Amino acid sequence: MELKDFDYDLPQELIAQYPLARGEARLMIVERSSGRITHARITDLRDFLKPGDCLVLNDTRVIKARLKGSKPTGGQVEVLLVKAVTASRWECLVKAAKAPRPGTVICFENGVTATVEMRSGDRYELRFNRPELLDELGQVPLPPYITRAPVVQDSETYQTVFALHDGSVAAPTAGLHFSRAFLDDLRARGVQIAFITLHVGPGTFQPVRTERIADHRMHVEEFSVGEEAANALNRAVAEGRRIVAVGTTSTRVMEHLMRRHGRIVPGKGATDLFITPGFSFGMVRALFTNFHLPCSTLIMLACAFGGHDLIMRAYREAVRERYRFFSYGDAMFII
Repeated sequence: MELKDFDYDLPQELIAQYPLARGEARLMIVERSSGRITHARITDLRDFLKPGDCLVLNDTRVIKARLKGSKPTGGQVEVLLVKAVTASRWECLVKAAKAPRPGTVICFENGVTATVEMRSGDRYELRFNRPELLDELGQVPLPPYITRAPVVQDSETYQTVFALHDGSVAAPTAGLHFSRAFLDDLRARGVQIAFITLHVGPGTFQPVRTERIADHRMHVEEFSVGEEAANALNRAVAEGRRIVAVGTTSTRVMEHLMRRHGRIVPGKGATDLFITPGFSFGMVRALFTNFHLPCSTLIMLACAFGGHDLIMRAYREAVRERYRFFSYGDAMFII
């Protein structure tokens, strides 16, 4: 398939710039067997889940990864923390009018500095003199399609209520819709809830630049699965219960492990799994996900699960019905 097969027209005003309260967004129900599309609210999800279903969520935590500083020449620099190498050294992306060379010192507020140690491709390694202050200095790394400046509330709203493990530079946005009360309600109705971790990297925002999607290479992201979650998922499969993935990140972890081991194996790892139409899903039987960018790897995954023609028709209907798109937008449940 080609990149153009995943394109759609989206008016700018439908890109959500602020979130609604958790649970108040709209929910599109997409039925694969019949091709039927209906409209509901997030809280109606309880009516489409049944006792015994296993709902799988990503409990990664978004770090305050965006730092704004300057070079000794006065040039402005924006740093995006990607991954801690040691306590004081970070792999980063750096945006500046002129790429800083090794040895360049970048100055931030409160006496914090970073020295460029090395560069490899688009990644830099920076050594910070006071790494304990990074969280205090950093901003929530809102995605580029949210064009406003971050506000204090983003520290809470761009984080799932169950976020536990630091490491992401973008939220697993499907999980933003769930409040603690709603999760408790689902548990009371007999829905099992399992948590796995995939740290979302900056590659999630990188566009696909190849015309043939088969030529695209996916970014690598780290994950971990605890023994409790692995046992719960394997037991659910053995008992014929439905696995419901919340988000593309949870989906990729489970399908990566199923391809590699034929079951969910606890432990840490990394995946560059690129799910496109024609992919054979080994575990996920229903997918709860937000509406994604045109031509993105995320919409390709949704098309792989729901069927290309049906999902693209659903997107066109979402535009007609004035759904809210992307991270702070509405959601879709593909069953």
